[in-house]
Amino acid sequence: MEVYLDNGATTKPREEVINIMVKSMRENYGNPSSMHRKGVEVEKLLKKARRQVAKALGADERDIYFTSGGTESNNMAILGALEGNRRRGNHIITTKIEHPSVLNVFKSLEEKGYEVSYIDVGKNGVINIEEFKNSLRDDTVLISIMYVNNEVGTLQPIDNIISIIKGMKKKPLIHVDAIQAFGKIDFNVNKLKVDLMSISGHKIHGPKGIGALYVRKGTKLKSIFFGGSQEQGLRSGTENVPGILGLGAAAESVKKNLKTNTSKMIHLKTILLKAIKNKIEDIKINGSDLEGSAPHILNISFEGIRGEVLLHSLEQEGIYISTGSACSSKKKKVFSHVLKEMGLTDNQMEGAIRFSISHENTEDEIEYTIEKLVDIVGKLRKVIGRR
Repeated sequence: MEVYLDNGATTKPREEVINIMVKSMRENYGNPSSMHRKGVEVEKLLKKARRQVAKALGADERDIYFTSGGTESNNMAILGALEGNRRRGNHIITTKIEHPSVLNVFKSLEEKGYEVSYIDVGKNGVINIEEFKNSLRDDTVLISIMYVNNEVGTLQPIDNIISIIKGMKKKPLIHVDAIQAFGKIDFNVNKLKVDLMSISGHKIHGPKGIGALYVRKGTKLKSIFFGGSQEQGLRSGTENVPGILGLGAAAESVKKNLKTNTSKMIHLKTILLKAIKNKIEDIKINGSDLEGSAPHILNISFEGIRGEVLLHSLEQEGIYISTGSACSSKKKKVFSHVLKEMGLTDNQMEGAIRFSISHENTEDEIEYTIEKLVDIVGKLRKVIGRR
């Protein structure tokens, strides 16, 4: 049996996504900027895809800009917003557990003279609200925070954060990295009142190499690309037509089936979590168990076992997961910055693995995973002399 439980890294494209992309490459191959019929027909398809993404987000289609993926969307949002609002201030805020496509941008900005507040998180991975409140200043121009943490699945209190900044005289812009939230959490960008939001295609059973950035009407965003006038002049370059159409189809599907898919992921995650708690000793759940956590991510540390060893042992049984630690080298071990900021010990970080579920997984797959996991953990602990 093959069990793919690494959906937080990427997902298998849906059949309708593959079909529309293949059809695009075979039939709709015109350049959407061309004035002839082949170009015009593709332009119409792009407009449809933009509507599909906008509807799934609860946005106006004119506020959707296609990108090459989540990393570009995050970079465009942060750098573009700061370039477009230079006079508003020099202070920016993020958290210590953001994705590298946000954290590394902030580190670069810090080197260029911006003052950055990196907000701590608690042991459950949730932002310290009091610290956030105290970090706000009159010259705070931008806040960037993820909706769902990609490693532990913790939900950040976006509603609370937005309500806090509402009362400020000079309201900073807020950017939300929703790459792990889109298609998993029920939200509406208009109701949330965020200024910028990033999403990615390959996290929602769409293609890799495509994403989108939501920009609230009236938000000043300067282009960080120079070229033609594609994407209303914000993101130059000939559009990735097959990718955009695939993203549109995937977005429509997740919107239509959100409640059903979410319920199934929660059900499967509950089965997996309860079985691990009942059948395996000396474990640590990283982040929240179920409440306050995304429906698809479960991060667990297994005491005395290296996550990498467990990952490859499960792989031999056809089960695919990911490890909680970033990597290790001969010179020194490099652990997940997320788990480190949550206060885990070196041994706990080294023994962490992430299961990330899709609605396409089945109960049989979860039961098979539990059976193999219990067996492998027992054998590995016997080898190291713990049992």
